[in-house]
Amino acid sequence: MSLSTYLTFDGNCREAFEFYRSVFGGEYQTLSTFGEGPDDMQVPDAERDKIMHVSLSVGDGVLMGSDRGPWGPPLVAGNNFSLSIESETRTASDALFAKLSAGGSATMPMADAFWGAYFGRCTDRFGINWMVACDPTPE
Repeated sequence: MSLSTYLTFDGNCREAFEFYRSVFGGEYQTLSTFGEGPDDMQVPDAERDKIMHVSLSVGDGVLMGSDRGPWGPPLVAGNNFSLSIESETRTASDALFAKLSAGGSATMPMADAFWGAYFGRCTDRFGINWMVACDPTPE
């Protein structure tokens, strides 16, 4: 199991991650834009170059981020980050998701995502946003 921080920006994710890369060094593990997403995402032209996902190794951890998509809620200091936990199996992911969302809310139920992961989002009863994922390897 691994735990990472996921930051959400309001259009300046690329600038922020260039800054973080200048501070910590290294190369991006992943960098993709909303325009590279599937056609059914229906991304407005003005949003296509914004960052859908970026990840940067920092020591033994990973700093991840994205710009807020046009369908997301407005950003407010405090709701612009999530803790991202990756488990080994779908069963473990489902159990983590159920425990984390108990008394809170499931904002995106666990499901197969277009990028290949088994993924879900929830907010725990303390207002902390979580992303739960696993590699889709069969159990």
